[in-house]
Amino acid sequence: MKKNRIILHADLNNFYASVECLYNPGLRGKPVAVGGDAEKRHGIILAKNNEAKAFGVKTGETLWQARQKCPDLIFVKPRYDLYVKYSRLARSLYEEYTSQVESFGLDECWLDVTNSETLWGDGKRIADEIRLRVKRELGVTVSIGVSFNKIFAKLGSDMKKPDATTVIPRETFQEIVWPLPVENLLFVGRATTRKLKSTGVCTIGDLAQTNVNALRRKFGKPGEMLWNFANGRDESRVSEADAAQKIKTIGNSSTLPRDLISEEDVKIPLYILCESVAERLRDHSLKCCSVQLSLRDNGLFQYERQGPLICPTCSAQVMFEKAFALYRGNHLSNNPIRSIGVRALKLVPENGTQLSLLPELQQVHRREAEEAVIDSIRRRYGHFSIQRGIMLLDTKLSGFDPKGEHIIHPEVFVR
Repeated sequence: MKKNRIILHADLNNFYASVECLYNPGLRGKPVAVGGDAEKRHGIILAKNNEAKAFGVKTGETLWQARQKCPDLIFVKPRYDLYVKYSRLARSLYEEYTSQVESFGLDECWLDVTNSETLWGDGKRIADEIRLRVKRELGVTVSIGVSFNKIFAKLGSDMKKPDATTVIPRETFQEIVWPLPVENLLFVGRATTRKLKSTGVCTIGDLAQTNVNALRRKFGKPGEMLWNFANGRDESRVSEADAAQKIKTIGNSSTLPRDLISEEDVKIPLYILCESVAERLRDHSLKCCSVQLSLRDNGLFQYERQGPLICPTCSAQVMFEKAFALYRGNHLSNNPIRSIGVRALKLVPENGTQLSLLPELQQVHRREAEEAVIDSIRRRYGHFSIQRGIMLLDTKLSGFDPKGEHIIHPEVFVR
């Protein structure tokens, strides 16, 4: 008989907010949310502590919405370098128990401790020991789900918070899992939830007992996948701790301190976004084959457009020209723009591209070489040591801050 796997899912509680309260004891016991800059009116709630949660503050809502719910809410700007540091410390702790540790964002990890049982004890004992050590050594708390597959381990970590261990055994998973709302299942988003509920599927048990062929007809392969998940049929493995993740896209986005009215307004943050994306492409030795532009106007209407490049590149100038052309060709309403984003798509290895004798492609390669030199200057003398002249026309839009802060927050999307 095949041995049951022992899978843990560790979820650091209120991670960003917990780290901020750890570094600033004066915040403890008060409603705190990590997000954008309230004075510059940009950003959303990235994390909140339990005191803010008691007022109904939710992750993903805008700052002004959160302020309406909790007038005394304290906003803290995100410090990603600090969160990355604590994420790595937590991973290092997990890796003392198993070599199979797979990240699911900065604050979540799966652990396969099947082969660690003889050394450390059963799954619950390992989970409890990890919780104790995280609290004692890192100063934050973690909730851990223990089950026989990744989907139910993730479900377990969400069931009791903060600082709790939840076990979902194979023998009794139906009693524990099936009564839960269907939206609690991983990968069941809002749109899927609406579609499922429109057919009478409200709980995970309803999903598990629905005819799989009907789900396949309505949702395609994802419908069958969700049916398998609801029935505990998830055999996906936990990756090794040192397994390299393949970067799928690299993008940046920002809500600006003021609306963008003219084309000259748009150029400033668009250049900043493209420079940041291009620099990180070079850091990862990647090039992109297409560029995506996302826009949201002051009426909160949002859309995305993308277009191919003449060749794979990591040049900010080439990316800017494509993104600006997408803006001019698609933003026909001329409504003021509130937020803007750029994403590099269809990434390929840098060494996978070939030099060309065509003048247009030679120009792209020259620009890439020039921008690599700019990277080295900025690494040595600071980001603002060399800038495009257009950045000096509006220092608020260009992100210059005497404290050295920047309006743009990076995003790296991996699969």
